[in-house]
Amino acid sequence: MSLSYAIASRVKDYFMMMKFTLTFMVVFSCVVAYLLVPGVEFNLIKVLLLFAGGILVSGSANIINQILERETDKLMARTAVRPLPGGRVSVSEAWLLCVITGVAGIAIMGFAFNWLSAGLSLLSLVLYGFVYTPWKKWNSLAVLVGAVPGAFPMLIGWAAGENALSIGGWSLFAIQFLWQFPHFWAIAWVAHKDYTRAGFRLMPSEQGPGKMIALQAAMYTLLMIPAGVAPYLLGLTGYISAIVAILIGGWYLWKAIQLYRKADVPSARKLMFGSYIYLAVILLAFLFDKVKL
Repeated sequence: MSLSYAIASRVKDYFMMMKFTLTFMVVFSCVVAYLLVPGVEFNLIKVLLLFAGGILVSGSANIINQILERETDKLMARTAVRPLPGGRVSVSEAWLLCVITGVAGIAIMGFAFNWLSAGLSLLSLVLYGFVYTPWKKWNSLAVLVGAVPGAFPMLIGWAAGENALSIGGWSLFAIQFLWQFPHFWAIAWVAHKDYTRAGFRLMPSEQGPGKMIALQAAMYTLLMIPAGVAPYLLGLTGYISAIVAILIGGWYLWKAIQLYRKADVPSARKLMFGSYIYLAVILLAFLFDKVKL
């Protein structure tokens, strides 16, 4: 095996532990929240620094998650190939990578932006890695617990731009907080057998997937429609974003209603992919319809 191949293979494993693709989407919401702060203008260097800091902190949290769940990951088909259960990366090496990425990400947030955003980044990392991760085996409240750090990128981005936590930041936090529930329940529905085998309890019902869970998912998607309009009502964005929020929110609600009607895995999978489309569309709508002062 050549040295270059070994290095490339190790880098690939590191990216897999950090869940780079998923982390990129999460950090994108952080950047959008930053750019929505009144008075903040687009600055490529600042945006790149925010991406770097966010990816490093989120990556560190994901590494903690995989360290603590390495034995559980061996039991699930989709996670058994990860670097830790696969034996390609040692636990001590993973902890070292976790510390380096976490410290580097928080330092970037503190020195390039402010220490409020750095503190929120640290809090998010701790909540996700050391509270949400073990909670998944206790009871289904793990989804509620995980929704908090899951929505923190919006607050972190807002704090990075304003150095305060005003109502604008909380309105963006609310959107991503509500979004977590139908998103996670759809994933848990699709991967129910794997999760059950691993001992995870992510469904709000002991009976597993069913119409009651689909109904709860639909209720959260319904709440996301007024939440999506809130930035317009607060003067952060224009009326076009409000129209988009209603349309994409209605489309997302329809996906949840379809899950309630059919109560099957294909419908859950459509809701899961629909959650990514919803978030991308509404964030882009906010970004391009920001009210200029």
